[in-house]
Amino acid sequence: MAKSATKDMTVGSPMKLILQFCVPLFFGMLFQQFYNMMDTMIVGKFLGVHALAAVGATGSINFMIIGFCMGVCNGFAIPVAQRFGAGDYHSLRKFVANSVWLAIAFAAVMTVTVCLLCRQILQWMNTPGDIMDGAYSYIFIIFMGIPVIYLYNLTSGIIRSLGDSRSPLVFLIISSILNIILDLVMILVFRMGVAGAAWATVISQGVSGVACLIYMMKRFEILKIKKEEWKADSRCIGTLCNMGIPMGLQYSITAIGSVILQTAVNTLGSMFVAAVTAGSKVSMFFCCPFDAMGSTMATYAGQNVGAGKLERVSKGMKSCCLLGLIYSVIACIVLVLFGSTISLLFLDAGETVIVKDAGFFLMLNSLFYFPLALVNIVRFTIQGLGFSRLAILAGVAEMVARSIVALGFVPVFGYAAACFANPMAWIFADLFLIPAYCYVMRRLYRTIGRKAAENIT
Repeated sequence: MAKSATKDMTVGSPMKLILQFCVPLFFGMLFQQFYNMMDTMIVGKFLGVHALAAVGATGSINFMIIGFCMGVCNGFAIPVAQRFGAGDYHSLRKFVANSVWLAIAFAAVMTVTVCLLCRQILQWMNTPGDIMDGAYSYIFIIFMGIPVIYLYNLTSGIIRSLGDSRSPLVFLIISSILNIILDLVMILVFRMGVAGAAWATVISQGVSGVACLIYMMKRFEILKIKKEEWKADSRCIGTLCNMGIPMGLQYSITAIGSVILQTAVNTLGSMFVAAVTAGSKVSMFFCCPFDAMGSTMATYAGQNVGAGKLERVSKGMKSCCLLGLIYSVIACIVLVLFGSTISLLFLDAGETVIVKDAGFFLMLNSLFYFPLALVNIVRFTIQGLGFSRLAILAGVAEMVARSIVALGFVPVFGYAAACFANPMAWIFADLFLIPAYCYVMRRLYRTIGRKAAENIT
């Protein structure tokens, strides 16, 4: 086994391990958001505010579908992390092999289904007529790239489950640079409009996915899958589905609330859609550390529960929450003071009203970043511990909160209410997740304690 290629997170200082794992993840997600921002920036600067609104109007449906793909792949990686922590490499390889078959099946079904339905979905969302064609062109191409999204997220998830968070960063940096170059070429040279931005994203994701696959196959000796291990195993498939589908549905259910909210924002007009789009892009950039903390805790908790070390899970949770609090305060100060200025990355300085609205969105959201940090840290820890189904209920809480704001408050209070939807969703999710984490830990302490007593006997 190539020891240097893996990272055992069941021994050593939890804070040190979390930082070592989290920092490369953060930079990877930062670069991922960077090229997403470049997409939006280039579209907004070179194609105009209507093209920007067209891309932004697809954000929630994009998150609902692509988020499901990402969630499923993250779920597939959890049994791999648990088997790695337990030192059971034969079962680890069987889980990897069966996750490949499942990913192929999921990608095929989803690509066909959503490509056929995406125009109807945009119409149902009340997408403004002046941006409908651009929105459809963009999202259709993104959905055509679902197979490469599965490829990258599955391979990078498996690599991270073995404790290596640095290699996916390298491939994302390469992908980011390629995406920016393709954006400029397809929009400025080939005049492909928003479709060019979509193709740039799909192609760059495909490159990073293939690079991860090649690296994984050559670097990790424990992933040299034998012929008999490639056979479909109903037990492995059941475990993978129990982990992956709830995590995918968590993203999608959360996104349903975002779709409902986006529908409400669309009724306010394309100018408010553009403000929310610019604000959301900046916010996503600043929220990368929270996503990195969540993914770190999924791997950390998975390995440690596999090794039966629950006390390390608790210590890791406290360390990560402290990191989340410190960063939340820093990010809030920056966005309260400079949010409007940063939004100019996506907007023309002459659009003063839209710039002001985007700044208000960022200020209000950043005040609630610590609740968002808890959402990611606690939810992914629960998932890493093997209780993915509870994540669905957290997603339901977020969906309910956004729906209440979209249906009950946006029609009355307008844009200001729309800006408060995300903080409301994060608070609702925390009210469920924190008690759920306490329940999971009590249950695991009883289970692992009973198993230890049986082993002694």
